[in-house]
Amino acid sequence: VQLQASGGGSVQTGGSLRLSCAASGRINRVDDMAWYRQGPGSQREMVASITSGFNTNYTDSVKGRFTISRDNSKNTVYLQMDSLKPEDTAVYFCNAGVSLPSGYFRNYWGQGTQVTVSS
Repeated sequence: VQLQASGGGSVQTGGSLRLSCAASGRINRVDDMAWYRQGPGSQREMVASITSGFNTNYTDSVKGRFTISRDNSKNTVYLQMDSLKPEDTAVYFCNAGVSLPSGYFRNYWGQGTQVTVSS
C-alpha cells in the first residue's frame, strides 16, 4: 500500500492550495484519513481528519480556513487550504488507516509535501 501526496507549493499570505493524497495497492477498505503537518522545529501535529462516513475534525488553528474531504471511490483524501498564513508553513503528510485483504489493519503515511506561505 502506498500513499501518494501532491499539491504543495509556495503562496503568499491569503492564498490557497489544495492537497491530494491517493492510496493505492492491495486494499480492502480505507478507514480514517487525515492530514498532519510538521513545521520547522516543531512536532508533527494533526491538522484535519475524516472518517469513511465523512465525519470531520480540525485543529483549532485551521477551523474555517481548511476543508478536508474524500472520494471513497478513488481512495483519495483532499485538503483545501484557504486564507493561508505564514504559520501554516510546514511539510504536510497524509495518513490513512487501511484494512487489508489479509484481514490485518495497518496505518500508512504519505511522503510529505511542502507548503510555504510568505508574508
